[in-house]
Amino acid sequence: NTTTHNSHTMYHLSNLLDYREFVAMPLVLFLTLLFLAIFTYYKCNIQNSQSKSFFQFLREKIRLNTPLPESGLSINYHFLRLCNYNCKFCFHTETSSFVLSEQLVKQGLRKLHKAKMSKINFSGGEPFLWKNGEFLGMMVRYCKETLKTPCVTVVSNGSKITESWFEKYGKYLDILAISCDSFNPETLERIGRGERGSTKRSHLQQLVNIKNWCSKYEVEFKINTVVCSANFTEDMTADIQELNPMRWKVFQCLLIDGENASTKDLRNAQDMVVTDDQWQQFCRRHSSLKQFVPESNDTMRNSYIILDERMRFLNNQNGKKEPTESILDVGVQKALEQSGFDLKSFLQRSGDFYVRDLEEGYAVGTDCSSGSSSSQRRVGVCGEPSSLEW
Repeated sequence: NTTTHNSHTMYHLSNLLDYREFVAMPLVLFLTLLFLAIFTYYKCNIQNSQSKSFFQFLREKIRLNTPLPESGLSINYHFLRLCNYNCKFCFHTETSSFVLSEQLVKQGLRKLHKAKMSKINFSGGEPFLWKNGEFLGMMVRYCKETLKTPCVTVVSNGSKITESWFEKYGKYLDILAISCDSFNPETLERIGRGERGSTKRSHLQQLVNIKNWCSKYEVEFKINTVVCSANFTEDMTADIQELNPMRWKVFQCLLIDGENASTKDLRNAQDMVVTDDQWQQFCRRHSSLKQFVPESNDTMRNSYIILDERMRFLNNQNGKKEPTESILDVGVQKALEQSGFDLKSFLQRSGDFYVRDLEEGYAVGTDCSSGSSSSQRRVGVCGEPSSLEW
């Protein structure tokens, strides 16, 4: 009986193996044909795939959804590249003078709104250069008043900002960030943070002017600083405490191919980079400041959704900015799938801070529920600033 049972068992195992071979062979053939079809498609569309490898191309095609923040899209729209400063480490240089028309800009902003944009930051280049800041004002007002975007912000070098702009558009703006890399005029000059013909102290005096205007017109004030070889030994504690921004965003100098990484680019920031140890020295020196928000190279890369002047997302996965298709042509979701956005890095750097501030009762700019000006707006979540002079 045992012999008979073993014989039957071997017979069934043999049939099972035959069945697996019968199923496996067509499956292998199907997968092979599918791979060849995709590879042929890639070859036929090589012009549209730019410099992407086949596997990068394949990954983009099969990825159905790019993970996005629950708080909504946080967009950084660099709507122009023109600038009046010559910062040596600039990562978004003047490689083009192109600016979209107002009609197309509004069309793109509506697409972003439908894709659940909760924050938009307008940057450049220098955003106040184009049409004396009126074009920027139009976009800020459109996002806040028409689209009811919860958080509308601007990053600027500050040189072209006037109080009259605040009078006209301040009520539509939540946060204004000013770039300042040193409180030493000679260091600013060495970095290139200044306009030709201006005095050495003009950037710092304008920084104070803008701080006071932000207080007057109830706009949150923020400072951005790039840590580089020229300023990593500086102690900025006293100046930051005096200016009292709601956030002090500090970036490690970053090299990007095609922008600032070699003599072939418009900027060559190779002598401006700092080592990780130098970066950590600067961070430790300022870690006690409650506004201090450091972002290393690893933290920055792919944690921002950057939209260029043609409304294309910029993918920095390969160390250079590779533009996606424009959202005006293919829509937001398809373009995002090509963007390389890393949700984990975004959350690690607290990219959704404005949502948490609102939940905790720190009103950012206007009343976000209605998009209208509010008398309850709080200026400076880190305390009420006094009027300052340099």
